[in-house]
Amino acid sequence: MAVLYEMAWRVLYALLHLQRALITWFRVHIWRWKRAVVALLLTLALGFHNQKKTGPVGKRVTRRVRWGADGRALEKVPLHVGILIAEDEIHYTDVANLVVWCMAVGISYVSVYDNQGVFRRNNSRLMEEILKQQQDLLGMDSSKYSVEFLKNKKDKQEHQVLSCQSVVKVLSPDDGQLSIVKAAQQLCKAVEQKEKTSKDIDVTLLDSLLRESHNRPDPDLVLKFGPVESTLGFLPWHIRLAEIISLPSHINVSYDDLHGALQRYTRCEQRLGK
Repeated sequence: MAVLYEMAWRVLYALLHLQRALITWFRVHIWRWKRAVVALLLTLALGFHNQKKTGPVGKRVTRRVRWGADGRALEKVPLHVGILIAEDEIHYTDVANLVVWCMAVGISYVSVYDNQGVFRRNNSRLMEEILKQQQDLLGMDSSKYSVEFLKNKKDKQEHQVLSCQSVVKVLSPDDGQLSIVKAAQQLCKAVEQKEKTSKDIDVTLLDSLLRESHNRPDPDLVLKFGPVESTLGFLPWHIRLAEIISLPSHINVSYDDLHGALQRYTRCEQRLGK
């Protein structure tokens, strides 16, 4: 009988300790859950308050500061970026965003190209969209990122700012293979008129003729948007040393997509024929 009483006492004692342990566990975890919920609600409240306080102007300043910092953090920034759209559907706002982001990170020259000549035919529309997005994305500081729009020699310049930081050029297939054909014809005519001999014609001479019509540095980086594995006649002579990075689509492209491509460019080792 005594043994039964002792066993019953031990069971009651163990149950009492188990009860106390469970109560302590629940108290600790309920306190932690309460603290986590309060922290979450406080974060959401502060975030909403800061969003109301900051507003669109503050957002633009934050983004501009980030873009400038990203540009300075890159080990090398391309002087000239080519934007090659290899897609049937074209979104002007997305292309304009790419141009403005390039300006914001410190890229001096931007060329926009499609092989159907859509941008060339709608040059004014693209320029207007770039100026609009420049104002929307950069706000009051948009004047610090002046842009110059260049067209072909036969066309008049649409917009020019003397103290420009970025130059934008719209290109079509006429600026690629056709320019090489015209340069070859010019050399043949010079030989025919005995202004030059066949021995005078070399790569350096051809390069100088092509640069007369190009009036800007060769692209260091070409961003190709679309599924087509081709540069579609985009400045075949001038991009022979350029790094080409392909992205799926320019539609809904983000700044992070551009920044990721620029980071890939900084990691590329350009051997230049070595």
